Amino acid sequence: MRPWTSIVKAGAREASSDALSLLLALGAAATILLASFFHIHQFGEPARMARDASVSAILVFGFAYAAFGTVKAMRREAESGTLQMALSRPLSRTAYFFSRLAGMAVSYTGFAVVVSLAGFTMVLGAECGALAAAPRGDVPRVWGPALAAVSAVAVLPLAAAAALDRFFSFRFALSAARLQVAVAVLAALAAAALSVRAGFGTAPLESAAKFLPAALLAAMPGYVFAAAAAAFSVRLGDNAACASSALLFALSLPLLGAYCLSPALSKGGSIPVPYIALAAAAAVSAFAAFAFAGVALFSGKDVS
Repeated sequence: MRPWTSIVKAGAREASSDALSLLLALGAAATILLASFFHIHQFGEPARMARDASVSAILVFGFAYAAFGTVKAMRREAESGTLQMALSRPLSRTAYFFSRLAGMAVSYTGFAVVVSLAGFTMVLGAECGALAAAPRGDVPRVWGPALAAVSAVAVLPLAAAAALDRFFSFRFALSAARLQVAVAVLAALAAAALSVRAGFGTAPLESAAKFLPAALLAAMPGYVFAAAAAAFSVRLGDNAACASSALLFALSLPLLGAYCLSPALSKGGSIPVPYIALAAAAAVSAFAAFAFAGVALFSGKDVS
């Protein structure tokens, strides 16, 4: 196996198996689940609370996952002595830096998939709950099967990972991270199939599907923050790199409004594809700028 491939896989595995990464993923899923308690505040739309909470969870928890996880991964490599060993192989510093960053990006993608699908399921449940309550004149609630599906995303991977750790000596956090992705996919598919079979038709499913582009947009800044955190961690200590990443997040808040487009879905609206492409181009440009800045800083770093 090529050295850079090994580093990407090892980086993704380390980032996903970190306790902080697992807690952040669980926190994001729990935030989306707890939004159902405030579902009575609909502001004229059954899915608005679920949609807003899900986009916020992706953006805020995604920043913490990408930035702090990257700092820990980069610093751990330097402090453990494995950095010197990796660079002793036929591998350039540029390839090493991008390989470590790619590993973190793979791990962050798993996080984004889990939280996005949990949000999709909750939005679907809100739409179905409104349809179920309308004939009776009741206060709309989130549809029960959707709540059960999101609860499974938050709880089932932990229980299964604990069993695998106890009886087969699997790594708990890594197993839980992988199972979260699988459970999130299955939960979203099951909720979608049940909503159609329950007689709600395809309207709730179509409305929930419009949430996915919003989730994609909200996940984009996480890759930029991961690249920035990697660049900061090259020359700064853990605390300074985390503080710099947090400061960057605070300064970027006015720009992040362009990636938080939950209001665009109000009243059946949608997000145009050209806008998504333009936002992706801006995120890729910022990612490349921070990544190459990190390479430049890393090239002059003494790692002896």
